[in-house]
Amino acid sequence: MTPEQLETIYEALATQLDAIPQPQRELFLAKLVLLQAHEAADPDTTLRHIAEAERDLDD
Repeated sequence: MTPEQLETIYEALATQLDAIPQPQRELFLAKLVLLQAHEAADPDTTLRHIAEAERDLDD
């Protein structure tokens, strides 16, 4: 994936998160991760990504 494609995904995600009411954002993100995990069909990679995403949230 190119940096431009990653930026496009980031912008789409940010736009969608802004459109979703705060109480439903966690559900949206959980559903998104499950859909991506299902598509990737690689549980170890998904678990590693979950751990990586948790890091540095305070920045």
